[in-house]
Amino acid sequence: MKKYHIAILGVTGAVGQEMLKVLSERQLPIKKLHVFASKRSAGQTLHFENQDLTIEELTGDCFKGIDIVLSALDDEIARQFLPKAVAAGCLVIDNSSIYRLNEAVPLIVPEINAEDIKKNQGIIANPNCSTIIGLVAIAPLHQRYSIQQIVVSTYQAVSGAGIAGTHELEQQIKELENQDAPTIDAFQYQIAYNLIPQIGGFDAEGNTSEELKFQNEGRKILHHPNLNVICTCVRVPVIRSHSESITLYFDEDFSIEEVKKLLSVAPGVKLIDETDDIPYPMPLEASGQDLVYVGRIRKQKINQQTVISLWCCGDQLRKGAATNAIQIAQSYIEQN
Repeated sequence: MKKYHIAILGVTGAVGQEMLKVLSERQLPIKKLHVFASKRSAGQTLHFENQDLTIEELTGDCFKGIDIVLSALDDEIARQFLPKAVAAGCLVIDNSSIYRLNEAVPLIVPEINAEDIKKNQGIIANPNCSTIIGLVAIAPLHQRYSIQQIVVSTYQAVSGAGIAGTHELEQQIKELENQDAPTIDAFQYQIAYNLIPQIGGFDAEGNTSEELKFQNEGRKILHHPNLNVICTCVRVPVIRSHSESITLYFDEDFSIEEVKKLLSVAPGVKLIDETDDIPYPMPLEASGQDLVYVGRIRKQKINQQTVISLWCCGDQLRKGAATNAIQIAQSYIEQN
């Protein structure tokens, strides 16, 4: 089998660190792994399997000889460097938001639309974390019955805002225990012992940028251009793993038993039913692994439509970011 020169961009960040772990677990055919970060991190070493890797400075001319680039860069830096990687002949798998809705760029969740990888022109986009988690849970139902509308509320962990989000929650808890004023920097308001119903900026209609992603990205991934999504995104004082309450509307009638049957064999899904020791998914249980846990499944009829409600949890740093990107790389390698 051909072996590949693979690079991680932004390796010192939360997603970059997870990419390093997942690459080790998934055993891709790597000839050499290159790790890049900012100038201040260059020269430091990271342990990978049985070797130490030296972090290189990310520059515009560092992509020669690299086959696959896994990018964990933020939007601004990705916009600066990723076109240079494509120009150097790399396949770029991008975790930023800048290419997700570009019609020329495939937006991929491998369990759902891996065939779209073949349409790439040098860049493949990794979807938003809450979009990935939610769609893995519901795509089997859409593929069988066709979802007409979705109402979803997401409960997103602080690590979704990066290492700074995790540190701020931990710091605020200590400060409040000492009766000190909490430091507020990564989030708009105090997150410790609180919920913040805002992730991203607001548009003229009052939707946040995070809330619009589920509809816009979902339409592209599911090949469902008329899908309607009503979404509310909430930041919660949980360290890791996002949770979602999802209600689906269908025109076709079917049984709750059929829903459970479909989900019990769906790729990337673990059905947490009443027969389990833990009767429903929780973020603590879903952390540190790559499946989306699904449970609390209910059915009702509203205005002649079949309505299915469910609850799901998934590790947003792994399946919602790093693992999904590496699964894309795996699918690309297999297809080639």
